[in-house]
Amino acid sequence: MQERSERTRRRLVGAGAELFHRNGYANATLGEIAGAAGVTKGALYFHFASKDELAEAVQQRGCALLHASVRSLREGGASPLQALIDTTHWMARMLHEDPAIPASFRITKECAGHQPPVIDFQRTWLTVVCTLLRQARDTGELCAERRWENAESLVAAAACGIEGMSGTGMPYGELQRKVTDLWALLLPSVVAAGHEGEYRTRAAAPLWAGVGVEAEPESGSGSGLESALESEPGDGFDGVGAVGAGAGAGSGFIS
Repeated sequence: MQERSERTRRRLVGAGAELFHRNGYANATLGEIAGAAGVTKGALYFHFASKDELAEAVQQRGCALLHASVRSLREGGASPLQALIDTTHWMARMLHEDPAIPASFRITKECAGHQPPVIDFQRTWLTVVCTLLRQARDTGELCAERRWENAESLVAAAACGIEGMSGTGMPYGELQRKVTDLWALLLPSVVAAGHEGEYRTRAAAPLWAGVGVEAEPESGSGSGLESALESEPGDGFDGVGAVGAGAGAGSGFIS
């Protein structure tokens, strides 16, 4: 019985992600989501009391997927900067392959100022990018002669642009090429001269393949991200760690 209930919950989260992505938060109805999941509205309400709760579950899944991919890359031996490059390629791919990712971005945009606040997935994405970049700096991968604030702002803006390009309907192959070209331009700006060739800028076979992610990770399942951000209060994006309601879900991705 418990296993069947969990399967139903996962189907509802998947259907919710698809319809929030396709129709938007306001236009997606619980009746449509229940129908797409192949369950009754009563079964939906058994798992989620409101559309807000279902939207939060979708965003929690998006966060869990993102953090699991970074964890897999780092445990696979990727340096912080290479993991950052690979994570931007992962984002480009998942924006096309798993509706929980574009749905999480869309829910964030449409529900800005919503009460109670929803998870800010855009801010979560920036947190991941800036934390990996800061770790690259701390391990000596970035050029010491360049201003940290400039490098952080440049990379953060570029990372946000990936979701924007995907939102235009750009095919995945084209988006992948643009991310590769983006890093060809970014690397000379952030690493010491002559070290650009140490990094692979093209998408590779994903190290995160086969990583299992539950539909809804338990809140507060890890604290590595928050502690990393709080350790350097002088950096420009330190405030990115606060991601609204449910922020603790799946957040501990780097040891």
